Amino acid sequence: MSNWFGISNVSPEGGIPDSVKWSFYLGGFAYFSAVIWTVFNTTEYPPDDIEKLKAENDSRSLWEGLLESFKGILEMPKTMVQLAFVQFFSWFALFALWIYTTSAVTTHIYGTSDTSSAAYNEGADWVGICFAVYSGVAALAAFLLPVLARKTSRRMTHLLSLVAGGIGLLSIFFIKDPNLLLVSMIGVGIAWASILSMPYAMLSSTLPPERMGYFMGVFNLFIVIPQIVAGSILGFILKSFFGNESINALLLGGLSMLLAALLCLIVDDKE
Repeated sequence: MSNWFGISNVSPEGGIPDSVKWSFYLGGFAYFSAVIWTVFNTTEYPPDDIEKLKAENDSRSLWEGLLESFKGILEMPKTMVQLAFVQFFSWFALFALWIYTTSAVTTHIYGTSDTSSAAYNEGADWVGICFAVYSGVAALAAFLLPVLARKTSRRMTHLLSLVAGGIGLLSIFFIKDPNLLLVSMIGVGIAWASILSMPYAMLSSTLPPERMGYFMGVFNLFIVIPQIVAGSILGFILKSFFGNESINALLLGGLSMLLAALLCLIVDDKE
């Protein structure tokens, strides 16, 4: 098996491959560089009433702050409630993708669960390439989604994007040639671009300007909650009902994303 840049892709007994080590080194360097660049090149403008803000924060306990955040769920406008369900199932699908794709691809397509084998590491590397592809597709789709939204609507654009993502996830189950995974990632990339933009575009039209920041923060709970749910129950579901086969997590993710697409039909988008 050939190795990129002469870096071994096979793990020694009881260790991890050099390719994984260097991936973390490069990722850490990129992350650190981005943080340092931001720290030294971003100007922060404090609010005009900084003293009043400090006084309010000093008088508010941590529990009061948490209570106010969750209280916001009960105060959400109608469209925000509708979008919250769309977000929940969209992000549940994404977390299924991120958690289980490597084990699903290596066992279902490469035929191994031995993390020290060359086949497993080749499959894991290919998953990394697939993720890079869907990220690239998302970057391109971000320019096309506004055009589609103007010709149809934001709600329909998001619905079609989620359908593409759901089909992309479901198709992995039927793939035996790793190269075809790149086709699946096109759908996932389109959905990813829409998930990061369309719900917020629809939401911004319904929120009172003076509480925009507050409700946007509350809305982000529907990214955190599906993450907790996916991390808590997906493993149990796979072990209890699907023979612990990871590919079924991607099937559940695909169905979840299609459900999110259907729920777009009930969203009252005030364009």
